Amino acid sequence: MTQRLPLEYREHFSAMKKEPKEIFFRGNLELLKRPKISIVGTRRPSQYTQHMTVDIARKLSQAGVVIVSGAAMGVDAQAHFGAGAENTIAVMGNGLNIYYPATNRELIRGIEKEGLALSMYPDDTLAAYWSFVARNEMVVALGDVLIVSEADRNSGSMRSVEYAKKMGKKIYTISHRTGESEGSMDLVKQGEAAIIYDIDKFVAQYGQVKAVENDPFLAFCLKNPSYEAVFRTYGEKVSQYELDGKIAVVNGQIRLI
Repeated sequence: MTQRLPLEYREHFSAMKKEPKEIFFRGNLELLKRPKISIVGTRRPSQYTQHMTVDIARKLSQAGVVIVSGAAMGVDAQAHFGAGAENTIAVMGNGLNIYYPATNRELIRGIEKEGLALSMYPDDTLAAYWSFVARNEMVVALGDVLIVSEADRNSGSMRSVEYAKKMGKKIYTISHRTGESEGSMDLVKQGEAAIIYDIDKFVAQYGQVKAVENDPFLAFCLKNPSYEAVFRTYGEKVSQYELDGKIAVVNGQIRLI
């Protein structure tokens, strides 16, 4: 059920040029109280970008950081997936009773049930170009920093970069080969973005990394394996760690708690 955001949460949007008159939500407002990082990028990412985005989002999530994105195809979907529905905020460019894009319907439904879905628009509002532009500004405003996984020049992601610069937020990206992700690589050349070379070191700056080095089971689970893969390797140990509250089984995958 769609509800109006209570006034006490409006401070999270103060960085926007014009604070929305109303904000609507479905899900868990407690996520707004946690450290947050925004991730954006192309709707047609390379396999490398998809892998890196999922890995970064997953490790940030495990370190207690909430991932914010726009629920679009491509990088947005990979960011939400890597974080897990319970650790992500999806900002929509339409009413929350409309699941757009349709290909991400189940992803969005999972987020509104376990995480948090936000929108500046009341139910039944259809998506439009201008609504996506405003959506992008809200995504950036919510994050402590912005990660641009992959972006071409003059893309919508580069508009998000402009918002981040105006808000004084630090911008990060991942390394790419020559001729790829030219928009984000331009930012690096101009000294406006930093490359995430070591994901673990980056995560340690913004979250609380769990000490798992002395526990081979937990170290294995850091790779976000399937339940079947962990059970094949460790057998009934999976159940014991779940009972102890150290792991959770989410959509067939193991996550650290």
